[in-house]
Amino acid sequence: MQVRDRIERVSGEMTATERRLSAAILVDYPFAGLEPIQEIAQKTNTSPPTISRFVTKLGFHGFQDFQRSLISELKERQRSPVDLQRTAKPVDGAYLQSFLARASKIIEQTGMAIPEAQFERICGLLSDPRRAIYVIGGRMSDTIASYMSRHLRQTRAKVYHLPTDPEMWPEYLLRMKPRDILFVADFRRYQKNLERLAERAVQDRKVLAILLTDRWLSPVSQHATEVLAVPIESNTLWDSYSGAFSVVEAALTRIAETNWKTVKARIEDWDSLRLDFGETEEDDL
Repeated sequence: MQVRDRIERVSGEMTATERRLSAAILVDYPFAGLEPIQEIAQKTNTSPPTISRFVTKLGFHGFQDFQRSLISELKERQRSPVDLQRTAKPVDGAYLQSFLARASKIIEQTGMAIPEAQFERICGLLSDPRRAIYVIGGRMSDTIASYMSRHLRQTRAKVYHLPTDPEMWPEYLLRMKPRDILFVADFRRYQKNLERLAERAVQDRKVLAILLTDRWLSPVSQHATEVLAVPIESNTLWDSYSGAFSVVEAALTRIAETNWKTVKARIEDWDSLRLDFGETEEDDL
């Protein structure tokens, strides 16, 4: 269990001092918890013995045990395919069937990880015609962002997929207005520039950030109003985005079905304006 989860589990039993400690740890998680105990005590106006009692309450055998857990989380956040391959579990039997079974398990776990109320709330935000939607992902997860933006454009106006070149981002930041939405997909081996983008968008442009990430949480989470943390471990050398794609597909379908009258008219108008780049009779000659 992650330190963040342990804190949430005992949050209802915390004293005022412990709530102050937990807030200090979570505001720059997990790095704040890796500072020397004396520095944490000074910053939170507490004492080393108080911090020791707090981490014991979380289930650790002392402050060093607490920090070892945070360091382990940091290592997990940065694991590359080479690292993952060392601990991968061999596929038993027919490869495709076994792999799809693992993907199905990830999707099932995703359904349990995201509360239905949060899912509906996010769908409501993404379907609000008063808000422009800006979408972007990381090196690999931008595939999810592209898929989402292509579908969402057919159901509503004002959907923008940010390019991967950061030199183009100021143009999109200048377009953003308060209450618009920045949707970010960012998974482990997180991209620092996405965190800076989210920070500027939220602080300077007053937009709402929605983050799709994994259980170790992208640093973008510090600036996000909504965080969708989905499982990605496939026990192979690659992380799996099957759960993430399923969430996006579910949201796209929910938005379209909820607003079907408007969406139907937009799709019909969209299709009537599509250019035909198919073969012509002349091309066959």
